[in-house]
Amino acid sequence: MDRKAVESLFSHVAEIRCLVVGDLMLDEYLWGKAERISPEAPVQVVDVLREELRLGGAGNVVNNLVALGAQVAVCSVIGDDQNGWSLLKEFGRRNVATDAIFLDPGRRTSRKTRVVAANQQIVRIDRESREALPAAFEKQICDWIAAHISEFKVIVLSDYSKGVLTPAVIAAIVSLAAETGIAVLVDPKGNDYVRYSGATLLTPNRKEAEAASGIAIRDAASLTQAANAIMETVGLRHLLITRSEEGMSLFSKGKEVVHIPTVAREVFDVSGAGDTVLAALAVGIASGCGMAEAAKLANVAAGIAVGKLGTSIVTPQEIIEVVALSHHDSDSKIKSLDVLALLIAEEQAKGKQVVFTNGCFDLLHAGHVKYLQKARGLGDLLVLGLNSDASVRRLKGAKRPLISEEERAHILAALYCIDYVTIFDEDTPLELIKTLKPQILVKGGDYSLDGVVGRDIVEQYGGRVELVSFVDGKSTSNIIDKVLERYSME
Repeated sequence: MDRKAVESLFSHVAEIRCLVVGDLMLDEYLWGKAERISPEAPVQVVDVLREELRLGGAGNVVNNLVALGAQVAVCSVIGDDQNGWSLLKEFGRRNVATDAIFLDPGRRTSRKTRVVAANQQIVRIDRESREALPAAFEKQICDWIAAHISEFKVIVLSDYSKGVLTPAVIAAIVSLAAETGIAVLVDPKGNDYVRYSGATLLTPNRKEAEAASGIAIRDAASLTQAANAIMETVGLRHLLITRSEEGMSLFSKGKEVVHIPTVAREVFDVSGAGDTVLAALAVGIASGCGMAEAAKLANVAAGIAVGKLGTSIVTPQEIIEVVALSHHDSDSKIKSLDVLALLIAEEQAKGKQVVFTNGCFDLLHAGHVKYLQKARGLGDLLVLGLNSDASVRRLKGAKRPLISEEERAHILAALYCIDYVTIFDEDTPLELIKTLKPQILVKGGDYSLDGVVGRDIVEQYGGRVELVSFVDGKSTSNIIDKVLERYSME
C-alpha cells in the first residue's frame, strides 16, 4: 500500500456515508484485579476497579466506521429497555443516525458482560434475545431501506445470529442494492451462506469458512477448494477469508487469488477484529479502491486491532503510521496537495512559519542543495512544489526531464532540509500557493520581485517573498554540457 494514497483516502473519508444493518448489543467490561480465592467456592474473587460500556455487535462496526471518519447510519431492532436506551445514547454521542433503529417492547436488548483481571478475561455473562424478527419489524426495516438506500455508498451487514438479519431482510437489501449498484459487505454467521446470495463480499474467518464449505483448510489447495465451494454456492463476486497469523486471502470471480500477509504485531485480543476488517473494507470500497487495495487496508487495520485489549477502534493515523513503516522516510514526506493542505494548516495553527519554493530540480546538484538549505533557514518548515514530468517538458523541452518526477521527489524528500514535497502539473505553482498560503515564498536570485509568481497573493495576507542566490556555475544545463562534451570526445 502507498502512504500517499492512504492519506488521500482518509482526507476525503468524511464524504462517505455508510449504512450498517445487523444485531446491536452492549459490551460491558468490568476491569479489576484477582488476588484471592472465594471462601464460598473455588473461584477467583475480582475486585472491580473500573467499569466500561462499549458498542458491541454491529455497533462495533459502527464505532470503527466513525473512528475512521465516515458518516454512519444504523438500522436494527432493539428492546424498549434500559440497555436499548443506553445504546441509543451511545450512538447519539457519536453523531450516528438512529432513525432506523426500531424499538420492540417484546425484545431484550443484548448485553455481554466481560470480567477482566490482569489483562485476562475471566468470565463472560450474556443477556440477549435470539428470536427472529416478527414480520412487522422485517417490513419496517425493508421499507426504510427502500426509501433511503440511495443516500449510501456501501451497506454493511453485521450478522451475530441474534435475529435481525432474517432471510427476508437480507434478500430485500441485496435486491435493492443490486438495483442501485451499491456494494453489500457481509460478516456472516452460521453454516448456511445461501441466505447471503447476491452479496458483493463475505468475510468469514478460516473456522467459519471450513464450517460453511465442509472442507478442512490445511494448505493453499484446500483453502482454494473451500473458497470456490462457498463462492459457487452463494453466487459471490468476492470472498475474503481471514486467516489469523497467516493474513487474509481474497478470492474474486475470474481473477487470481490475492494472499495478503499479516502485519506482524503482538496479539492481545482478537475480539472485534472482524468488525474492524469490515469497517475498513467498507471505507476502502466506498472511496473507490479496488477490492485488493481495500483488503490490504483492512489487513493493516486488523493488525492494529488485535494489539489492543477488548473490542477497540482503529484510527486513520494509526493506519497511516503502520503503512509508513513499510516505506522509506523519503516516501513519508511526499504528499498529495489535499493531504498537505490539512497538514500545513495544522502546523500554521501551532504558529509555525511555512516556507515554500518550487522548481524542476532535474539532476540535483550542490547549487540546489545550498539553495534549499538557505530557504529552510528562513522558517520552521520547507515545502517544495515539484514540477511534474509533463510540466518540465513544457518548460524545458521534449528531452527533459532526465529524471522522472517520482525519482526526483524521493531524492529531494531525502534531504533533511525539506519537510514536504508535492508534485504539481501546472506551469506555475500559483494554485499550490493559493491552497497552502505559505508565510514565506522563496525564489532564486535570478528572479526580480515583480517576476515572482504568487507574490501578490502572499503579500496580500501578510506574507513575504525572499530571493535566495544560487551558487555560480552550478546548474543542470552545465552538467548536461559536461557529460556531452566528455563522452563525445571519447
